[in-house]
Amino acid sequence: MIFSKFGNKFAKNSGISLLMKDLNEGIRTPGAIMLGGGNPAHIPEMDNYFQTLLAEMSANGKLTDTLCNYDGPQGKDAMLKALAATLKAKLGWNISAKNIALSNGSQSAFFYLFNLLAGRFEDGITRKVLFPLAPEYVGYADSGLDEDLFIANKPQIEYLPNGQFKYHVDFNTLEVTDDIGVICVSRPTNPTGNVITDEEVEHLDQLAKEHNIPLLIDNAYGVPFPGIIFSEATPFWNENVILCMSLSKLGLPGTRCGIIIANEEIIEAVSNINGIISLAPGGIGPALALEMLERDDLLALSKNVIGPFYKQRVEDTIRIIRRYISEDRCLIHKPEGAIFLWLWFKDLPITSLELYQRLKKRGVLMVPGHYFFPGIEENWPHAHECMRMNYVPEPEQIEKGIVILAEELELAYQAVEY
Repeated sequence: MIFSKFGNKFAKNSGISLLMKDLNEGIRTPGAIMLGGGNPAHIPEMDNYFQTLLAEMSANGKLTDTLCNYDGPQGKDAMLKALAATLKAKLGWNISAKNIALSNGSQSAFFYLFNLLAGRFEDGITRKVLFPLAPEYVGYADSGLDEDLFIANKPQIEYLPNGQFKYHVDFNTLEVTDDIGVICVSRPTNPTGNVITDEEVEHLDQLAKEHNIPLLIDNAYGVPFPGIIFSEATPFWNENVILCMSLSKLGLPGTRCGIIIANEEIIEAVSNINGIISLAPGGIGPALALEMLERDDLLALSKNVIGPFYKQRVEDTIRIIRRYISEDRCLIHKPEGAIFLWLWFKDLPITSLELYQRLKKRGVLMVPGHYFFPGIEENWPHAHECMRMNYVPEPEQIEKGIVILAEELELAYQAVEY
């Protein structure tokens, strides 16, 4: 087949498509140790909650109602109003339903927003998306209609006790040029679990305002929901901020429900794009969220169930890693949120891609680090010494995977030593 330029760009394999194929195969392959994808945990309390909620909605006709009717292109009206009211009451944000739109998952939301705010403009200028802190989410990398849509800034690296480290925004090297259309940062960050500080967020917001561009914050794991955050972080929004959230990490990735909170002009644009591309966002996720909001459960479950579950799981996982892999072989990014650990194998004698391939042959799926540096042009060695692992599986499975990882690392280092 001969495809269009659009087809040639989006029909080819990409980091995110390969990751999702691995996730699908790993979940459904008996014996595979799935430490690679972004599927959230099946938290028993949350699974039971969703099953009860769906049963009640089925019995009272609300499930049939949402299955059998379209919503508008902005999303389910009642859910938008309930979410706006909750955020206004709990966080003091001056928002209404006109400041919120839904999408079929966050991935769709970022495709819309990147190409709305960057790319080729009527004045002939091509504007870019600036990531102030690399590494960043692999799903961003191929989402631009135009090539070279992204530019990123390398981090400052702070070495911490106990074989840990942390990335910080390097404001000394960060440059917001005239061709930047939007500043984008995730908080917590996928892949690293990094949470940029309140001061860093405020500094980025000020830079964005000075250059008359928006600050786009990916809050898929953050506060106030789903609350997978283990450090101090204040929820942040104003009319110059585009805040993207999701139902996925509540435990509902199959609903494909993304949430965009922004000024009314952005929301109207996103709604119109929704109408063209998908008529309307899916209704099941918003219907579930509406029930949770009306029962005042959404924020409470995030704080009391989801956050503590992941906090315990990540602590257990770090103990397992240190049982088999020493600090001189593996540094771990300080786990401040999200559902991943970011492992840095300093002076790794093979690339993380080759390590990934060796692990995959032995039934362990992780993600090589080089995919997470969109906008870093040079072949930075650090990018090829890191891997992302999901710490969601049961500790017994994680331990099996870590044993194999330790063995493969030992073989790689021994090959150089001898």
